[in-house]
Amino acid sequence: MAVTFYDVNSSVGLKKLDDYLLTRSYITSYQASKDDITVYGALSKAPSAEYVNVSRWYNHIDALLRISGVSGEGCGVTVEGSAPITEEAIATPPIGDTKAAAAEDDDDDDVDLFGEETEEEKKAAEERAAAVKKSAKKKDSGKSSVLLDVKPWDDETDMKKLEEAVRSVEMEGLFWGASKLVAVGYGIKKLQIMLSIVDDLVSVDDLIEERLTVEPINEYVQSCDIVAFNKI
Repeated sequence: MAVTFYDVNSSVGLKKLDDYLLTRSYITSYQASKDDITVYGALSKAPSAEYVNVSRWYNHIDALLRISGVSGEGCGVTVEGSAPITEEAIATPPIGDTKAAAAEDDDDDDVDLFGEETEEEKKAAEERAAAVKKSAKKKDSGKSSVLLDVKPWDDETDMKKLEEAVRSVEMEGLFWGASKLVAVGYGIKKLQIMLSIVDDLVSVDDLIEERLTVEPINEYVQSCDIVAFNKI
């Protein structure tokens, strides 16, 4: 059954939406659907924390879109921004649709939206909660800027290939920056390279020990030292 929301970016519209979501996890179904995407897209920004139910729903949909996407079809929803707000404006079906909706409900006896959760539904809910928690952790994670000295084996090491090997290391939360060659002595140069990391995702010690000084990169790299480490 299609529902209609009005002016969801106003305080009145947000309050109505917040009341609507008080007893619901999603806009029209027991799983995320295209109806949630429609309302999500109509919001110009993340809702204020004072709208507890809308904020909870918004953060969950935001996490789903970035992690796994939303594939449910939904029942149909309309978001209007200029229509006047009335007491029954939010999620109130047209009078003419009441009988048809009742008939549809009678045909859906095998779907119990308000009964006890099945094991599959409980598992899905736990997975959604874990995804939201993980997403929130990523958002809150700090970042650091690191300057590394990467030393070759000798003066015959191809420094261009050494740098290519270093930059070939890819990890979530790792971003390579500017670099330069610095003379050490006896014709030997070292690579000095900047990188930025998401602290909760990348350990610089692990990066050095498990990626930069093992095969095949250790063909060029003898050792790495942290020159500077600063929080961003």
